[in-house]
Amino acid sequence: MPPPTPVPSLPEELLEEVFLHLPPDEPDHLVRASIASKLWLGLLTGARFRGRYRDFHGAPPMLGFLYTLPFLCSSPLSTDPRPHFVSTTKFAARIPDDLREYDAQDCHHGRVLLRYKMLFIWNPMTGCSTELPPSTEYMEAESSGAAVLCAVTGCDHRACHEGPFWVVFVYLDQDEGEGVCVASAAVLLSDSSKRSNGKWCEPCSRLDLVDDAFIEARPPVLIQDALHFMLRHYEDYRRVGILKYDLNSNCLSLIDAPLEGPVIDDAAILMAMEDDSLGLAHVERLTLNLWSRQIGSHRVASWTQRAIVDLGNLLPIQNPKEDLELLGTVEGSDTVFVTTDMGIYEINLNSLRWKKLWKTDKFCALIPYMSFYNR
Repeated sequence: MPPPTPVPSLPEELLEEVFLHLPPDEPDHLVRASIASKLWLGLLTGARFRGRYRDFHGAPPMLGFLYTLPFLCSSPLSTDPRPHFVSTTKFAARIPDDLREYDAQDCHHGRVLLRYKMLFIWNPMTGCSTELPPSTEYMEAESSGAAVLCAVTGCDHRACHEGPFWVVFVYLDQDEGEGVCVASAAVLLSDSSKRSNGKWCEPCSRLDLVDDAFIEARPPVLIQDALHFMLRHYEDYRRVGILKYDLNSNCLSLIDAPLEGPVIDDAAILMAMEDDSLGLAHVERLTLNLWSRQIGSHRVASWTQRAIVDLGNLLPIQNPKEDLELLGTVEGSDTVFVTTDMGIYEINLNSLRWKKLWKTDKFCALIPYMSFYNR
């Protein structure tokens, strides 16, 4: 009996077309395909296919999220170690044992900035971590915010995890002599070529603020080459300001919010809008208001109300009298995370499509981890 005739393999071009349509938010599909044969492994791990795959799907998917808790609040997830990471796919973050006491401060470009007395950079894809050199500013500042950013020139940031990075640390201190609150910013640039963690530069020029201001405990939003931090006030928490740090000029400036007063309360967040503008979303009872800061023809910026969304008619809500909270946003997608008495929901404010992300928990902030699977 003659041996069976082997089934002819599809040309690589056709295989690529098939694999391009595998959903990026379920990375296990690509992993399973890569172990089916050496041919498929070489194709799926090659630079050409990875580049085509990212171009085909555009923005990277959310593989999971990190969250922060109120002060002195224990983890609602008994099996969840710090840094608090919840996978929304079959992606398993690699958490080293020495980082389990750290809380997330920011997540950009495949890296997470962690803090617990010291600052660390953590790569959930590989599990690698980098301890940053100590700085008096971030250890002693009365109020602060920080961000980690890829520093590779020309990178599209859709699947970057390694290489040089920036860490921007913005902090506030009270100037007792002048009776004002002073904002400053320091930057660290890593040096991967020398296997060094880099060093902190001299702080930028100081900016005087209202004496009772503090930086809200949420990650800043990145728009082009500027980071934006939400400011609050101890005496009146409803007062909102926006502190901007420009990476190119190494300068701080202050931006007014679109509204002030009782309409902007705890349920307000900054957004990096899909059109690359600065946005602000806030909830008043069951109504979400979305504002966008546009630059006019004469380079004058002004706020425009973009949307009014009735969340009571959109989301499952059992008790309409219970306050809603905005926990975070997906930069560049007009997507927000809202918590109700029924759970935590992800909403796209353009299509009004939503899905339940998690059960109801007392999170302060939800930080999405966005990346194409790259292992």
